[in-house]
Amino acid sequence: MKTSWRNASLVASAAAVLVLTTACGQEGGTSSVGSQNVGATAAAGGYGGVGSGIGTGTSPSASSTVGGGQGNLGAQSASAGKLEVSANAELGDVLTDSAGLSLYRFDEDTAEPPKSNCNGDCATAWPPVPANDASAGAGIDKALLGEVTRADGSKQLTIAGWPAYRYAKDTKAGDLTGQGVGGKWYALAPTGKKASVASLPGLSTRKDPNLGEIVVDKNGMTVYRFAKDKAWPEPVSNCLGACLEKWPVVAPVSANDTKDVQKKGLMSFTRSDGVKQQTVNCSPIYTFAADKQPGDTNGQGVGGTWYAVRPNGDMVGVSDK
Repeated sequence: MKTSWRNASLVASAAAVLVLTTACGQEGGTSSVGSQNVGATAAAGGYGGVGSGIGTGTSPSASSTVGGGQGNLGAQSASAGKLEVSANAELGDVLTDSAGLSLYRFDEDTAEPPKSNCNGDCATAWPPVPANDASAGAGIDKALLGEVTRADGSKQLTIAGWPAYRYAKDTKAGDLTGQGVGGKWYALAPTGKKASVASLPGLSTRKDPNLGEIVVDKNGMTVYRFAKDKAWPEPVSNCLGACLEKWPVVAPVSANDTKDVQKKGLMSFTRSDGVKQQTVNCSPIYTFAADKQPGDTNGQGVGGTWYAVRPNGDMVGVSDK
């Protein structure tokens, strides 16, 4: 395993996306609308007790048990295996082990240099993740994986220098009951930062249980297309005036500030009202005012003209057919 945490960094895109108006609308931008819709209180020391966790996440394997909580630490002490990224509506991307158990970081630890300050009873409530056999899965920069030698001589996995832990009271894949415990414990994002929708890229994707993989903005809010807009030969928005009160435009996003969204046709344009708006595959995109929190999809199918967006720009429930 690579142990150099000082040189860990996210690999940025090597080149900017070329925006050519002649490419607009050639893939999914001119789809017709005719299909049906798819439709914390901590114990002493701040390491135990029931925290302000947010329960089960959106991992597809969230119903599979992997341990018996604090009474069964066998699974908690197992090797991490291939690390995975789990999308959570409230926290964005969360790092998990191969069994789907959430990984955490401790505010009293340090990343520069890496050091764990969770020992004794703390390490019982928060089992350190062993460094052996840990590897980076899809969406994780392997350069961020490292290890630190604990006080007992064992090797603990680090992410961007931060020692990684599981929480003994997480009993199944997708649980996040350790989030916010004692105001010191937080789920890990794949970057080593604290998981938060604020850490999401300008545009990314999440797996919705009903709609599948859809595009979300930097706040984790669902992104939509308007079927009356145009993408060819150049983007045109037909949502004007009062329409924009319900369907705010998505502001321009740098191509380097996106994840898992098709780069072709990823561009911004100037609307007829002078406002700049982002597109996916050249189609203008919006959010919906009636969506109040990340994970809401209240705009799907509204008026038979508004649809969530696939990573390639297609409209969910229209282009899928």
